Amino acid sequence: MVCSGQIGVQSGPDGPALVPGGFAAQARQALDNVSGLLDSQGVGWGHVVKTTAYLADIADFGAFNEIYVEALGPHRPARSVVAVSGLPMGALVEIEAWAHTAA
Repeated sequence: MVCSGQIGVQSGPDGPALVPGGFAAQARQALDNVSGLLDSQGVGWGHVVKTTAYLADIADFGAFNEIYVEALGPHRPARSVVAVSGLPMGALVEIEAWAHTAA
């Protein structure tokens, strides 16, 4: 299963919007959004074999790493983190995941 890139958005009365609170809030919401997609397919973070995180500012790597470790617990899939010049809706972080599911 491939979980396409998720940014820190929530649905609201006017449609999807970035969550307030800056990088940390967006990172947590993006991870929550990935979790929701995994859950919808009957899998969890323990099935994830690879993630890629795109950061608008690589200086946020330390904060991202702390939030990521907190969210995934002891599970450590392969991971890439790259800096990019822009993300949808002006997001500060985007996360995609690849999960192994039984055929």
